[in-house]
Amino acid sequence: MDFRIAIPARYAATRLPGKPLRLIAGEPLIVHTVRRALACAPDEVIVATDHEGIAEAVSGLPVTVCMTPAGLATGSDRLAWCARELAWADGDAIINLQGDEPLVPESAIARVLATLREDEAPVATLATPILDADEAFNPNAVKVVRDGRGRALYFSRAPIPWQRDAFAADRTRLPADAGLLRHLGLYGYRAGFLRAFPELPASALEQAEALEQLRILAAGHAIAVAVVDEPLPPGVDSEADIAAVEARLAAKENP
Repeated sequence: MDFRIAIPARYAATRLPGKPLRLIAGEPLIVHTVRRALACAPDEVIVATDHEGIAEAVSGLPVTVCMTPAGLATGSDRLAWCARELAWADGDAIINLQGDEPLVPESAIARVLATLREDEAPVATLATPILDADEAFNPNAVKVVRDGRGRALYFSRAPIPWQRDAFAADRTRLPADAGLLRHLGLYGYRAGFLRAFPELPASALEQAEALEQLRILAAGHAIAVAVVDEPLPPGVDSEADIAAVEARLAAKENP
């Protein structure tokens, strides 16, 4: 199983246009993310982009650039395009590292890769325990429940599993055995599945929750979910995020 890290990087981001090329500590955001990927020592790092400026920004780094159509709906669709264009072997492990997440720990990427290698599921991802009621009831914090094999049963923006008796009495705190898990959006795919992803039928569940991963479950495919202790560091979605990431990078370089 070859190990590749693929980085989708779309220029026309809604909240921060041109985001991959925004400067952080004097270098484009996409360059920081590529360096994080290279530190994981994969067989190949791929930048999947629709913009020549992004391709030029990473041209001095040991990466493969795959130019993709601008109209693709999601990052997964962009990587599926690369899987076809670059003829990856069906069994290759592809880690999807978002272009705006330069702080993702190498340990998290390694955990997704290990889960994909240990489980026969075509997709692997991460989750972390929820310990706070505000987070449990926050629709922007996606929850996941797992079966006995550690595979996803369902993803939701609602608090699941629903603690019926505890929540009937008090929704300001979680019971000790609540068992809620927050999904962390770092994915690994087998390349053969990734190639087929755009052909999966649309799902009413996906549309209701606005969660792309429900398309996979609704089509009958398994998603292995590994539990880690800590959430992932924030990505870049705003001007404030740029400053925060810059500060964290500086702190790491000058402990």
